[in-house]
Amino acid sequence: MNSELYLADLESKPDTLRALADALRAEDPFHALPRDLDRVLFLGMGSSRYAAGVAALRLRAAGVNAHAEYASAAASLPPAEGTLVIPISATGSSRETLDATARYAGGRAYLAAMTNKADSPLAEAADLVIDLRAGEERGGVACRTFQHTLALLLALESRLTGRDRDLPALLDRAADASADLLERRDEWLPLTMELLDGPHGVYTIAPAERLSSAEQSALMFREGPRRPADACESGDWSHVDVYLTKTLDYRALLFPGSRYDEQAMDWVRQRDSTVITVGGEVKDATAAIRYAHDDDPDVALLTETLVAELVAAYWWTAQ
Repeated sequence: MNSELYLADLESKPDTLRALADALRAEDPFHALPRDLDRVLFLGMGSSRYAAGVAALRLRAAGVNAHAEYASAAASLPPAEGTLVIPISATGSSRETLDATARYAGGRAYLAAMTNKADSPLAEAADLVIDLRAGEERGGVACRTFQHTLALLLALESRLTGRDRDLPALLDRAADASADLLERRDEWLPLTMELLDGPHGVYTIAPAERLSSAEQSALMFREGPRRPADACESGDWSHVDVYLTKTLDYRALLFPGSRYDEQAMDWVRQRDSTVITVGGEVKDATAAIRYAHDDDPDVALLTETLVAELVAAYWWTAQ
């Protein structure tokens, strides 16, 4: 792992996302999926599972029977006709994901693997391989891969639900949003680094529909600069994390959009905690980071983790 190469990986996000948009204009990577599918099972660890959790929620909301599982779970849905199993692994060699995939390989379920490595063990076990097209992440951190996983899971959603949407155009807007954050980092990054630099770590909060943003952001703080960080869902925050504001120097990134943001902010005001919002403004937040197209929840889903990723990159480099 290398902090300078990680920063370079982040700086290349807009270009690689635009390249993915062009690839999706040329072909639907999920066109070979069978038509008679009754349920979808996502398997993954870490950021792969974070992305899958949001994808499964979106599919369920559209009436599709979908579930995201820790690949390390001892058991999950049994193999059955009509089951689409989607193991996700950047390297295609995650031990837990390979072990979970083995339960479905050669059976009645249909395996569509998502990976950056077409020659990996995971790809070899699959009926269909979906190239994440994130390229080599020389910094050793799955940052572009996380963004591309979400993008391709949106493509899967369109395929399974028949939703008519211009996904490449969405990815172009997300690329513009990422470029905007990168180009204006001197305006927002120094203050953000200062405000989040507390003695008790960083907390991240997001609505269930974009919980992956909070989870991935917290992971970036742990993985790069090795700082304590944890994620929480916006509504759940008032039941599980609110207690920390009473005893800690609580500092958080809030990804707004939940109907329960104000409920959390009420406690933040009472206890004078530090909260920075990303992609929107919330009353009495300490600061707000805005970027192009941040009023589109799908652009936010694909973009907003870049804030934490950049903070983590600069903290990591400074160590």
